[in-house]
Amino acid sequence: MIKRTFAVFGLGLAVIFSQIQAPVGLFSGESAFKFIEQQVAFGPRNPGSEGHKNCQQFLIAELKKYTPQVSTQPFLFRDIDLNRTFTLTNIIAHFPGKDPRAQRVLLAAHWDTRPRADREKDPELKKQPILGANDGASGVAVLLEIARIMAQYPPPVPVDIVFFDGEDYGVVGRYQDYLLGARHFAKNLPKTPYKFGILLDMVGDKNLRIPKEGYSARMLPDLVDKVWKRAQLLKLSVFVNREGSEILDDHQPLIQAGVPIIDIIHADLVGSKYWHTLEDTPDKCSPESLKQVGTLVLSLIYEEFQPE
Repeated sequence: MIKRTFAVFGLGLAVIFSQIQAPVGLFSGESAFKFIEQQVAFGPRNPGSEGHKNCQQFLIAELKKYTPQVSTQPFLFRDIDLNRTFTLTNIIAHFPGKDPRAQRVLLAAHWDTRPRADREKDPELKKQPILGANDGASGVAVLLEIARIMAQYPPPVPVDIVFFDGEDYGVVGRYQDYLLGARHFAKNLPKTPYKFGILLDMVGDKNLRIPKEGYSARMLPDLVDKVWKRAQLLKLSVFVNREGSEILDDHQPLIQAGVPIIDIIHADLVGSKYWHTLEDTPDKCSPESLKQVGTLVLSLIYEEFQPE
């Protein structure tokens, strides 16, 4: 009787432990990779395109599978070169978590793609929009997979997933036309402040290496160190313990608005290889890279940061 009771008690502990730990190990790189392929199947997702409209509908429908609390944040942007006004849309999914009163966490990525392949050598190719498998789809793919997991395992704290529009719209030298969705969101923040935030950008490359993004490290050094220590603890090899370049990205207007959010980005890829070319296609991405990034984010939510 004693042995049986102990065995049942031990089994109960194992089940509880499994329920706590399971979300971190459940991230599927293959599932996330399929989310990349699904986005890319719509074609380029630059504002005003058919792919942009169809992908927006897909993302909203996909998020609604995991939480009923999905909303949009539309806003207008006028392109002075084209003399045309576009409607851009941020997509927001809220997961209340086990303690809805706790400070919420922000997870973000941009879902738009660049309207011009300006890194191409051929002048005609420069005018074409890119597919953005890595620069656009990869961060969204990781967060969709995390949303799928959070639907099954409610996080300990409330989590907002936000897909920003218009991150990559601008032209070199006119930087006010970049980060459009993040700038709009920063001016319309929720009343409840964020405890911390993670921005994902270009996290799918087969040879992924993620240093500490320079602006994040300068503005939020303690948060950056905590995140990279967690990556080391989990033995996630894509995270390298050195400081990289400062990248103009969606975290900057949010930090300036008081949101403690850092950028997880393959900074060395900016300005090289297939970045901002027509070669940014799914074959450049890897399920393993997506898995390592997703595993870290899940660990931060479920293990590192607990309700106060």
